[in-house]
Amino acid sequence: MVSETFMKIVSPCWKPLVEGENSSRDGDASGRVDGLLWYKDSGRHINGDFSMAVIQANNLLEDRSQLESGPLSSYESGPVGTFVGIYDGHGGPEAAQFINDRLFNNMKKFIPENQGVSAEIINKAFLETEEEFLSLVKKQWLIKPQIASVGSCCLVGIICCGLLYIANAGDSRVVLGRFERTHKEVKAIQLSSEHNASIESVREELHSLHPNDPQIVVLKHKVWRVKGVIQVSRSLGDAYLKKTEFNREPLLPKFRLPEPFHKPILKAEPAIVVQKLYPEDQFLIFASDGLWEYISNQEAVDIVHSCPRNGVARKLVKAALHGAAKKREMRYTDLKKIDRGVRRHFHDDITVIVLFLDSHLISRSPSYGPMLSIRGGSGILARS
Repeated sequence: MVSETFMKIVSPCWKPLVEGENSSRDGDASGRVDGLLWYKDSGRHINGDFSMAVIQANNLLEDRSQLESGPLSSYESGPVGTFVGIYDGHGGPEAAQFINDRLFNNMKKFIPENQGVSAEIINKAFLETEEEFLSLVKKQWLIKPQIASVGSCCLVGIICCGLLYIANAGDSRVVLGRFERTHKEVKAIQLSSEHNASIESVREELHSLHPNDPQIVVLKHKVWRVKGVIQVSRSLGDAYLKKTEFNREPLLPKFRLPEPFHKPILKAEPAIVVQKLYPEDQFLIFASDGLWEYISNQEAVDIVHSCPRNGVARKLVKAALHGAAKKREMRYTDLKKIDRGVRRHFHDDITVIVLFLDSHLISRSPSYGPMLSIRGGSGILARS
């Protein structure tokens, strides 16, 4: 039996697209904007189709994202593939924007001639981007001290030569939809590990890394927080928790710790997974934690599997907004009327990128393919 809840989620898949949901396959290279929603309903990357959507909740959109399809290095002889980045900022958009501008280019410059992607290169690109941002904080410290409290989660996915690389620092998530022949269904498989103090294993890791600090994690208003101020244990940026020189005046008192620290409290190193892609692997759902707050892994996979590819990222965002409205006992149509800033009290910024995996394209290890570079939410950012 198909559950009533699932039918409510996927039923829009069989209805005409409404609310400005016209097809955007053609003529919208940079995506389209409808109020607080940015979307690129359909496009092609080297390994298949994709769909993207971003909904703004904060006064300033703090999520950034990108999809790059084509060369993955600075050399003509280098590998080609698909790069996806989800950057969920906090404290402001500056760190997420910086990562959006620098991380992919840093990775490209680290890939040697005639060589491919590796976990070591991805890690190096993360740490290089981190150091560059901390240098920026140091330069702006006296004129813009609040930049020391800005950071971003960072989730990256790369498809190259039949392999999938996932690198994550923070609590964004990627879920694989894999067809299981035995039960003839598409199962959700979470590929990323999250670094959030609400998870017991993360708290244990923090205690092991900081054995002399009994206050490394604190339960505050029923929420576990690192040093009582932040939920994630890994991020890029957040200089005030990386270097003690930024944890003092003129930084706002709410960010300043009472005692100096002698090693970074948060880590910038990502957790990296490398695995082979198989014909049964149907699609990947990359999203900031704003989506997963309201949709389970399997619900998301069921929606993508049951709906047309065109506009499916927008379907996921809409399902999350329905969940947010239900949680507050209000109608979805009323939630949509709430403007940015105030909207953050109901849900977070949400970014979703769905990558469809065409096995015949993945297995051939292409030396060419659709050249593409797209940034999520670009139209929203341009608004006054």
